[in-house]
Amino acid sequence: MQNSNKFTEIVIITTGGTIEKSYDEFEGTLENRGTMIKNKISSKLRLPYTHFTVYPLLNKDSLYMDDEDRKLIVMTINDQLKKKCPIVVLHGTDTMALTAENCFEAIKNVDVPVIFTGAMTPMGFEDTDATQNVTEALLAAKLLPAGFYISFHNQIFKVPHVRKNREKRTFEVC
Repeated sequence: MQNSNKFTEIVIITTGGTIEKSYDEFEGTLENRGTMIKNKISSKLRLPYTHFTVYPLLNKDSLYMDDEDRKLIVMTINDQLKKKCPIVVLHGTDTMALTAENCFEAIKNVDVPVIFTGAMTPMGFEDTDATQNVTEALLAAKLLPAGFYISFHNQIFKVPHVRKNREKRTFEVC
């Protein structure tokens, strides 16, 4: 196992999804408006051995992502891999497994871990699972060998062959 006390640079790519939805009191809507993850992580987590750079890519509910969005995610991950830093991708849970598998198929010879995660409840809500999932994904990015993974609800799934279990509101091996 790697030494988790060494300083690690991690790239966080944000694509939207429930994890980044925010409530607009004026309009009474819950939507993806822009990334807020950097401030939320900085204010809620103590990460003395981790520095992260947030790369806001998309602000979409994953149900509305299309092949062009997935190509953009692949290109962005490919570009960020040049930094030789682990990558965490924040993604909507509805199509996260599809996007992760698409990246697995398109990007060969990955030499760092690429971790996908999301949430069932937005980051700003009291009963959110977002903080847990982001925290676990950041730790997984420091400890796992190179490859593509989904980190969700205290589980790590190696991509491919992962799916969302809507009934249990989590992910599983398929």
